[in-house]
Amino acid sequence: MKTYNANGKLLLTSEYVVLDQALALALPCKYGQRLTAKPIAEKKISWKSYLHDNSVWMDLNFDISNGDLPKINHQSPEEKFLYQILIEVKKLNSKIFNQQGWEINNYLEFPRDWGLGSSSTLIYNLSQWAKINPYELLQNTFGGSGYDIACAGKRKPILYQKANPPLITEVPFSPSFKDKLFFIHLNKKKNSREAILHYRNLASSKRNEAVNVFSELTQQILAAKTLLEFQELIDLHEEKLSNLLEIPTIKECLFPDYPGSIKSLGGWGGDFVLATAISNDLTYFKKKGYPTIIPYTELIL
Repeated sequence: MKTYNANGKLLLTSEYVVLDQALALALPCKYGQRLTAKPIAEKKISWKSYLHDNSVWMDLNFDISNGDLPKINHQSPEEKFLYQILIEVKKLNSKIFNQQGWEINNYLEFPRDWGLGSSSTLIYNLSQWAKINPYELLQNTFGGSGYDIACAGKRKPILYQKANPPLITEVPFSPSFKDKLFFIHLNKKKNSREAILHYRNLASSKRNEAVNVFSELTQQILAAKTLLEFQELIDLHEEKLSNLLEIPTIKECLFPDYPGSIKSLGGWGGDFVLATAISNDLTYFKKKGYPTIIPYTELIL
C-alpha cells in the first residue's frame, strides 16, 4: 500500500486576478487530505472517502474488468464528479486500470465546508498515485489558476504565477505580528467555479490592467514589516479588488464596525477571512455568530 499526502491552502493575495497571471501569495495549511492506494486482485476500484471525524461520506465500487470505467448511474453530484475525474485520470494514463484493481481510501483532515481544498488535495493525490501531471488533471476537471495544486505539495508559503509550467517560489513569509492574525469562518462554503465565472465575465481590459496592480501589492504585502503597514496594504487590496469585481468588501457587508482589518481569501463571500486583532479579543465575531476562529499559527505551515 502506498500513501500520498496533500496540504490544504489559503490564498492571501491576488484572488481572482491570479487567473490572469497576477503574482499571488498563497499559504499551505497544516490540514489537508491523505490518500492510500492498495492493489487488489478483483478488477474494480473500491473507493471510500472519510470526513475529518472519520465517518464515511462516499463508498463506491467501479468495475474495471475491461480496463476501463463503464457508464453507470450515480446517486449524487459528488459521485458523478468523482467518476468524471477518474475518466480524466484514465485519459492521462491509459494503463492505470489495465493490470489490477485498486482499493483507494481518502481521509480529509478538515471539515468539507472550510474551503481549504478538498478538491485540489484530491486532484494532487490522485495525480501522484497515477503518475500524471496534476495541473493537467486540474484543467480537465475543475479548472482554476493552479495555486491550490502548488500549495498541496509545499510546506512553506509560496509566490505563485500561472504559466506553463507554473512559476512557484517558496518565500519566508512568517510575519513578526502573526500572533495578531486570525482566520474567521463565515459559516458557508463558496463555490469556486461560480466565483471564477463571475470574474471571467468582467471586461478583459479591466482584468488586464489589474494584473500589475495586484502583483505589486503582493510584493508589498510580503515585505510588510509591521502590523500597521500590513493592515494598510490588505485594506488597499480589498478596496481595489472590490472596485474591480463591483461588489462590496466582506467588511462592508458583515463587519462594518470592526476596528481591525478584514481580508477575503479566495472567492469572496464564503469560507475563511483573515482578521487582524491588536488586543486578541475576538468576542466581536462570536457575538456576530461566527464561532470558528483559528489563530494563524494553528492553521498555516
